Amino acid sequence: MKTVLIVAAHPDDELLGAGGTAARHAAAGDQVYSAVMCEGESLRYQKDMGQRKAMVRAAEILGVKRVDSLGFPDQRLDTFTLTELIAPLEKLSEELRPNIVYCQYGGDINRDHQLLFEAANVAFRPLDPWIEEFLTFYTVSSSEWGYPHGFIPDTWVDISAVLEKKIQAFSCYQSEVRAYPHPRSCEALRHAAHFFGNQCCMDAAEAFQTVRRLRRDA
Repeated sequence: MKTVLIVAAHPDDELLGAGGTAARHAAAGDQVYSAVMCEGESLRYQKDMGQRKAMVRAAEILGVKRVDSLGFPDQRLDTFTLTELIAPLEKLSEELRPNIVYCQYGGDINRDHQLLFEAANVAFRPLDPWIEEFLTFYTVSSSEWGYPHGFIPDTWVDISAVLEKKIQAFSCYQSEVRAYPHPRSCEALRHAAHFFGNQCCMDAAEAFQTVRRLRRDA
């Protein structure tokens, strides 16, 4: 049994990039947690859009044991020092002792995603003996719009059996679902899963880029 932590900048990012993988881990008996840095409402919305409730419902669908909202303001991570962003992630690492960490790719177009990666890359550094793998995931409508283009997957996780569960979890975020052909539409999410899956002769997959993979002596 492994302990898995998915770290994302905004509500719904955690499942856009790794929702199917989370469901697979949970089905295999791993302990899966997620942490979302920003509350997701302060900039784009002027009132409560139910993001916290959506996170909890989505986590239940995927089998995630707990989702932590760290409460930073949406699209304002650049108003904090990197140390301030690292601190709550280090606290989570000490508490949960994750073996596998999935985080957003540092080359996304969204500045919050970039800063989250910078903080996580320090917080989950190999000084912590429980860390075995640190990987970044592809976030639709952000990773493909970043420049220079640098997301080069080296790990594909088959989510064929849990793809519809991922779509169901994403649908909990009613304020985030867009009409096709927007990348954050349910149909486009299916297309993205098939695109990554077909790269490795799978029906559907999520793709990751490895930052570190550690194999320590017992």
